[in-house]
Amino acid sequence: VQLQASGGGLVQAGGSLRLSCAASGRTFSSYAMGWFRQAPGKEREFVARIRWSAYSTYYADSVKGRFTISRENDKNTVYLQMNSLKPEDTAVYYCAAAPYLARAAHEYDYWGQGTQVTVSS
Repeated sequence: VQLQASGGGLVQAGGSLRLSCAASGRTFSSYAMGWFRQAPGKEREFVARIRWSAYSTYYADSVKGRFTISRENDKNTVYLQMNSLKPEDTAVYYCAAAPYLARAAHEYDYWGQGTQVTVSS
């Protein structure tokens, strides 16, 4: 699976962005997909995940109620809708694919290149 993340940018606090992750290669629909982020000087942290059926999602407490993960298997794409953005959401965001429903970064086999999200105060 090859992953290509896009949609990052600069936004003011309270604004919204939608990230996309386009997958190619092996059967996308059989993988669980996740979003992670990494701020400067910090470790990569889990943001959200969605299973292949799209009926099960899970979020980090820090984004719950503000971010929504979704996927379109027929388009081989997963999305992260980010609303009510805060300066502390500033980070490089990565999409990743795992053969099973996972939360830890080391459980994900495939990673996109990352897209920068910057939220100004």
